[in-house]
Amino acid sequence: MSSEEILNEIGKTYTPLSIECQQEFLAKSKISTFKRGDIIIREGQFSKKAYLILEGCSRAYYLKDGKDISDWFAFEKQFMASIVSFFSNEPSPHYVEFVENSIVLEFTKDIVDILSEKHHDFERFISKVVTETMLGLCERLYTIQFNKAEERYNHLTSIHPDIINRIPLTHIASYLGMTLETLSRARHSKNRI
Repeated sequence: MSSEEILNEIGKTYTPLSIECQQEFLAKSKISTFKRGDIIIREGQFSKKAYLILEGCSRAYYLKDGKDISDWFAFEKQFMASIVSFFSNEPSPHYVEFVENSIVLEFTKDIVDILSEKHHDFERFISKVVTETMLGLCERLYTIQFNKAEERYNHLTSIHPDIINRIPLTHIASYLGMTLETLSRARHSKNRI
């Protein structure tokens, strides 16, 4: 993906950026590649980087009593970071890993602060990214609290129709707050008479 295509996608998905802001953002960012299974932040580390996924996908997860619990996924045109650590300078409660070989636009918290101070359009862009992330987490929490397993699964696949082909079922089950067996029943309930 070219620089121009990246900026066009940001403009379409979030908000357009001025030419000056675009040039400065690209000059201070870099395109990086990660392999499937690469962990870019671990629980307890400080996260100073964020990633716009150009190709591939990633997930954030917790380890609780030896169990791996997926908290959210990010796909093309979405951002991934340890949000708590990135914005509050606290140790990360998450692990963040790439689930597929991925190409990303990588940038630092310092760049976000500098560009937000200098360009109101960049500040608006970051605000939209954070709002989208928080709304997604709120929606997930609501879905887990109030929807049955089949409804949770159907909702997830309506948002990400190809998720089953991209994310291992164990990660999807933990994300939806269910066991693999319950996920299997939810997936196959449409076939019942």
